[in-house]
Amino acid sequence: METRLELDVLIYPDEVRVVTPEDLREWELETASQVSIPTVRLFVALYPYNPAAMSPNPDTAAEELPFVPGQIIKVFGDKDPDGFYHGESGGLSGYVPSNMVAEIPVDDEYLKHVLMQQGFLPVDHADMSLTPDLSDTGSVYEDVIVRRMVALFDYDPWENSPNMDSEAELGFRSGDIIYVLGDMDEDGFYYGDLHGGRGLVPSNFLQPLPWK
Repeated sequence: METRLELDVLIYPDEVRVVTPEDLREWELETASQVSIPTVRLFVALYPYNPAAMSPNPDTAAEELPFVPGQIIKVFGDKDPDGFYHGESGGLSGYVPSNMVAEIPVDDEYLKHVLMQQGFLPVDHADMSLTPDLSDTGSVYEDVIVRRMVALFDYDPWENSPNMDSEAELGFRSGDIIYVLGDMDEDGFYYGDLHGGRGLVPSNFLQPLPWK
């Protein structure tokens, strides 16, 4: 009866040798280091989303993640060609429409953990009811209530807006100071002023600031 012995070998230009356990461990470590690990980021929900009623893809709505405004969502990797991320929140996972969420700019892993444990990111919309002199922002109606707010996140109306008429909205970047004119409308938007430019701004992207 013939006995066959199979061995793994390494072939070099000047030698051929049997693979050792150390060679196998080095190969496994090198292979593991080359595996692509999806980037994990945190996002906050800007609007309520019920896939069963709102999804643009009714056939796959069951694979999407429902959420409410302020809910923190852990997102893996980049958005797909249809504009959806893959994320998880509250023990559920699914696809997340990118125009309904905004990224939370945080890199610290411990802070990410704390935010995920918290589950929600509160946004204060307290009415400051102040009417100061806005001579540096252009003319405004005297009786209009003006509030000073800071942008919490970047906002690109063309990409983030849930509305069809996004050209009426004002784009801004995180940290911009926006002067809000009047009260919030029924869709959750203020009319704001930024460096003389005017347009609608989403209330859940803003945080009130005290007047100096």
